[in-house]
Amino acid sequence: MPKNKKYDNESISALKGADRVRLRPSVIFGSDDLNGCKHSFFEILSNSIDEAREGYGSVITVTRFADNSLEVIDEGRGIPLDYNPKEERYNWELVYCELYAGGKYNNLESGNYQYSLGLNGLGACATQYASEYFEVSVYRDGFHYELSFEKGKNIGGLKKTAYKGSKRGSRQKWRPDRDVFTEIIIPLDYFKQVLRQQAIINAGIRFHLIDEASGESWDFVYPEGIKGHVEELLGTTGLTEPYYFTGEGRGRDRKDKEDYQVKAEICFAFSNDNPGIEYYHNSSWLEYGGSPDRAARSAFVAVLDSLAKEQNRYQAEESKISFRDIEDSLILVISSFSSFSSYENQTKKAINNRYIQAFLSDLIRENFHVWVIEHQKEALIILDQVLVNKRSRERAESQRRNLKKKLSGQIDNIYNRVDNFVDCRSKDVNRRELYIVEGNSALGSVKMARNAEFQAVIPLRGKILNCLKASYTQIFKNDIIMDLIKLLGCGIHLEGHSKLKDVPDFNIDNLRWDKIIICTDADVDGFQIRTLILAMFYRLTPQLIEEGKIHIVESPLFEISHQAGKDQKTYFAYSDREKNGLLDKLKTGKVHVQRSKGLGENEPEMMWITTMNPDTRRLYQVYPEDADSTFEMFDILLGNNLEGRKAYISEHGHRYMDMLDVV
Repeated sequence: MPKNKKYDNESISALKGADRVRLRPSVIFGSDDLNGCKHSFFEILSNSIDEAREGYGSVITVTRFADNSLEVIDEGRGIPLDYNPKEERYNWELVYCELYAGGKYNNLESGNYQYSLGLNGLGACATQYASEYFEVSVYRDGFHYELSFEKGKNIGGLKKTAYKGSKRGSRQKWRPDRDVFTEIIIPLDYFKQVLRQQAIINAGIRFHLIDEASGESWDFVYPEGIKGHVEELLGTTGLTEPYYFTGEGRGRDRKDKEDYQVKAEICFAFSNDNPGIEYYHNSSWLEYGGSPDRAARSAFVAVLDSLAKEQNRYQAEESKISFRDIEDSLILVISSFSSFSSYENQTKKAINNRYIQAFLSDLIRENFHVWVIEHQKEALIILDQVLVNKRSRERAESQRRNLKKKLSGQIDNIYNRVDNFVDCRSKDVNRRELYIVEGNSALGSVKMARNAEFQAVIPLRGKILNCLKASYTQIFKNDIIMDLIKLLGCGIHLEGHSKLKDVPDFNIDNLRWDKIIICTDADVDGFQIRTLILAMFYRLTPQLIEEGKIHIVESPLFEISHQAGKDQKTYFAYSDREKNGLLDKLKTGKVHVQRSKGLGENEPEMMWITTMNPDTRRLYQVYPEDADSTFEMFDILLGNNLEGRKAYISEHGHRYMDMLDVV
């Protein structure tokens, strides 16, 4: 240890004020990236939801401004901001400047918020501290209150003026701070998803979303709540009708703890076309579930296992069904509420209350058992389907243990096991092209636009795993990646990883395609998916890049129609710069500029000209300059080199402004 380093009583220090959040946002929001920024927004939204749930207002308005600032307006009672004699401080200081201060700690006694989403007294204060600016406007008690903060510091104190109107509620507007979060541009789709989820869970509350940049707005409201959502997911091809039930209970997690209230509403149905499971607690989506997930697993397995034994449906020495076999055909939404919640952390992605787990497990088991008795015919159909799922899974797991044989098997058999893959007719490897597109909507457009003789298509189901950070074990459990590897046919480069001996070594002679073409939307999400796919090839099949087998096809941003007299022509521009250049040339006649839609919404004729036709498409071959620079760039884009990524954005970000304009 260097001699000049001291560690004594003066070495200990504590973060104070805004620095508690600004210098350590990950502690409060789970991360300092876009996910943390999203969570800071949800903390403010959740407080307005709590008000509406208690019956104060039925409309919550969220605005996403062009400069990435955000606003939440509710019709609640208004945040108390005036002087608090009990605390001998102003409430605005407690709400916006004190962590662990709020009106929801004594829920069991006060009854203000029996079932509250915002619980820990962190949200409003933490989000304020993490903002470039934060403005508050409140109408309550015959007054209009106003507050303003900049980078965590109050500007001008509390402004209070008399107000005789009928307006009530709170308005909070802020801009997340780039000094706190590495990214503050929250995609529009995130707001649509979150507000739709909240409308589902909070029946009858209307969520109004305004997007200033596009000038569009949306309303999300579900009068029947989760039952309406399950019906929506089920469509017309379900195996059963939705079954909805509720329950309430009171208990404690440990003998030395106090009792708390729990209530839940649950709806399930069975479908092979659109299964899915969603857990919510106090209106917050539980990404990892926790107690509700464990309850659902034990309850559904217990009832169906008992039914299988009762009906002698198991084969000799066959293992019992698991929840994996059930969830392949299950639509389930659980929305629970409790007056006390034990979240795994402040991001509220899972709860671990023991009583909630026991309560939900009993509630589901009892009601599902009743459903089985009352719907015997449907129950046996479901049981048979679950057993089919189970036996298919067991066969698939057996096949995966012999991955080398699976990857080198017959082409037709492999293709039949890849969902939604659309093959081409030609078997000539020197002609065959594999288009990798994002999602089934893009699959439909590309499928209609392609030349079926030599162009095949495979859609990705969501964003691909980041192979630069994932372990080989995680990679080989990822069905999206395994499907792509199966289709390539050339194996994987696994030098130095003998423990994965079942995976065949890479052999480019077994590649079944002349070109592998990445085809994504020309927006930020599309660029990210493209980069993740490239990272997969770089990690698993780097020789495909070295041999020039990987390509990127560009899709246009603008469609420009030009009419001069009787002549009409259509041009396509792939950037704002190119569009402006075309417009400068087309100075006579009528010109109509239309921003191109995503791949899934484009017309087949346009797709053929711009994306599929070898004579007119813009196809770029991916080829590395050298190994060191390739590794350095991937590490900056997707690796753990956070400082390098910040420096790269600072130095080169201006080069990508056209891409930002697409959003």
